[in-house]
Amino acid sequence: MSSVALASIRKKVDLMFGLSELALILIVVIVVFGAKKLPELARSAGKSARILKSEARAMKDEEKAAETAPPQVVTGTIVERADRGHTDHERREGPTASA
Repeated sequence: MSSVALASIRKKVDLMFGLSELALILIVVIVVFGAKKLPELARSAGKSARILKSEARAMKDEEKAAETAPPQVVTGTIVERADRGHTDHERREGPTASA
């Protein structure tokens, strides 16, 4: 193995947390938030994760449906918009100068 590959592996190993680091982080979280708030925080984080997962799944399903469905042709009629407060003549010819 080359020295570059070994250096890359060492960097990855250095970034990973060990059991002692995770335990220390958990203790700090308990001290900061208190034992009474932890169940509420965990419940809220779980709900957020479920919502995020379901939204991501819905987006994937919509993308798949859009890829597989043929394009739809919509037929209709063109309707001219009637400007309010103007007569038909003013709409066609423009407003008249009044002075």
